[in-house]
Amino acid sequence: MKKIGVKQGQVYLIGAGPGHLDLLTLGAVRTIGLADVILLDDLVNSEILQFARADVPVIHVGKRGGCRSTPQAFIHKKMIALARAGKTIARIKGGDPFMFGRGGEELLALQQAGIEVSIISGITSGMAVPASLNIPLTHRNYTHGVTFITGHTQDEKEPDWRALAATGTTLVIYMGMGNLARITQQLMQHGLPATTPAAAIQHGTLPQQRQLVTTLEQLAGLVAALDFSSPAIVVIGKVVKFAEMAGQMREQIIQQQAA
Repeated sequence: MKKIGVKQGQVYLIGAGPGHLDLLTLGAVRTIGLADVILLDDLVNSEILQFARADVPVIHVGKRGGCRSTPQAFIHKKMIALARAGKTIARIKGGDPFMFGRGGEELLALQQAGIEVSIISGITSGMAVPASLNIPLTHRNYTHGVTFITGHTQDEKEPDWRALAATGTTLVIYMGMGNLARITQQLMQHGLPATTPAAAIQHGTLPQQRQLVTTLEQLAGLVAALDFSSPAIVVIGKVVKFAEMAGQMREQIIQQQAA
């Protein structure tokens, strides 16, 4: 119910990209500057707040795997209350709000409450992070598509491992660190060759980025041995060879310069 004499505000669901400021869209910069209140996810680079007005309150609504998270119901209620008070809200999420970001749930809750919502798409980490290693997700000589999946699902529902192994597409796995041993085991058991190239990339696009390039069979063991953790993206498929090629080229260049 609207308060008499108060113009209802609106919510912008904003994708902040995978981390590096260069990957923030102009649309995100513009709408952050319009905000009266910001609701900020943990995985968002806090440097984006330079585009907000200095007096804007920032509410941290963290959501990270393995860590204490802000209840989703609280986030919905907060946005609705602020909008009904006439505020313009920037709800800022890492990556893209509609790619494993629960943006769909927030959109539905706001629409059901009669709140105006605008979506500002962001560059999802599943695209930008592999690109930081020169990995093309599709290539006409290696794969005809790409499949984005989550490493954990609601109510522990398992994906169709046999279908995923048989697609022939590049597999990009979000939030898979805690379940990586099972993921790789299931893919191999259902027909994906153990020698399939695979990569894990932690803190992608940021200065502290770490990566390893190996095979499907060795991936989980190396991730554990090297203490990789979230946030991280896993890429499985023939196109990961391009990361190996890039590494070899860099090594050759260094050797030539040293000579």
